[in-house]
Amino acid sequence: MSLAHTTVLLCAWGSLQAFEIVEKENIFQRTPCPAFLMFDNAAYLADMSFELPCHCKPEDVSTVVWYYQKHLGSSHTVVLTDFDGRLLTEAAHVRVGSSMLVRFSIRMFSLLVFRAQSEDSGLYFCGTRKGDYFYAYDVDIQSHEGMVATFKDKGQEPLPDEYYGSLHVFTTFWEWTPCDRCGVHGEQWRLGLCYLQNPGLSPRYLKTLPDVVSCGSRAVPRKLRVKTRYHTPELLIQSCLVSCEKKTQVQKGVLTIYNYVSKLGSRPWLSQVPIQFHQQRLGHGLIISCPGARPEHAVAWDKDHQPLYRTQYLKGVNRSMRVFIDHGNHLHIRFTQLSDRGIYYCWRQGLRIAGFRLGVTSRGRYPASLSDPETRTAVELTLVAYLLITAVFVTIHVCRCCCYSFRHCPNFSAHPLLQL
Repeated sequence: MSLAHTTVLLCAWGSLQAFEIVEKENIFQRTPCPAFLMFDNAAYLADMSFELPCHCKPEDVSTVVWYYQKHLGSSHTVVLTDFDGRLLTEAAHVRVGSSMLVRFSIRMFSLLVFRAQSEDSGLYFCGTRKGDYFYAYDVDIQSHEGMVATFKDKGQEPLPDEYYGSLHVFTTFWEWTPCDRCGVHGEQWRLGLCYLQNPGLSPRYLKTLPDVVSCGSRAVPRKLRVKTRYHTPELLIQSCLVSCEKKTQVQKGVLTIYNYVSKLGSRPWLSQVPIQFHQQRLGHGLIISCPGARPEHAVAWDKDHQPLYRTQYLKGVNRSMRVFIDHGNHLHIRFTQLSDRGIYYCWRQGLRIAGFRLGVTSRGRYPASLSDPETRTAVELTLVAYLLITAVFVTIHVCRCCCYSFRHCPNFSAHPLLQL
């Protein structure tokens, strides 16, 4: 390609980028801010990442600040801003259980919250540094604790709707995910979150349907929210089978080169996906994550050539499960055994993308640390048992002291059966 053609293409690309920026600015010019601040209701599942766009702002405002309140009118307001040169947060760098102050980022006036938790539920305001609000959201993060899994292939049905007078509690399902595997039998699922309908909701909260909001919305009075606590999120699962897309024949050429270099006439083993190696000590737990996967993705796990279907390995299917898949698509192995050796393959959105080769060894001394889940569990059980024994011991002696004080303590030594 000549220098003139390259210059023309670069100019055209710059014009397209400038046009895109102008279009985004025109969106704010065409969208007036409401005179009375309203709240958009949005519901997500815990561990999901979500984005809140600032749909309107005055033309003279070049930067925005986001504010967070647990309840409307609360005296405690958290300021979320990037003014001091914060580095952009990436989802892959966010640790589980970290504070929201290290799990957010502001990009193009939109607020991004990574791996949201139930305590992140509340009201989010888009405004200026002076405290002027333009747009607001009512965010409901529903916990996956107690989530109900329904398997259509077994003839199971979702939870029935609940009625309490004028209160209607029901489940709203998302779209089906793609099949999590291709070329073999796989699974797909759809997530359902708790919603309710009631005519007595606050008019300040915008609703997609009349009088319908998520169960954890701030528009729901506390007396009604208590009635919805047993209606947990749902996961509807069914089997599927799709064909794989045609792939390029690059791997065959690579294998031919390996055959030629080895001069043995037999093909060496070459994995089609990246493989990560890990050595795990016998008897300790392990959690494996699929690279780039989020809770809303279709993720599947295989051990060597054996599929680990959610019908058998989903968390909660069996209380005594040692190997299971949680609702965030992570693979858990509790108390690793020698039989756990092998390659664990990860599928994402119907494509196998990575492998995890696990080795189990009994050698080496494992240092005890409170950061280890097994160590924490052992310490907690020991403390609980010690407190229980102490409580029983103290209770017996207090009762004996009370009996002797009031002269009503029975004399067991005088019982005829005991004298025998």
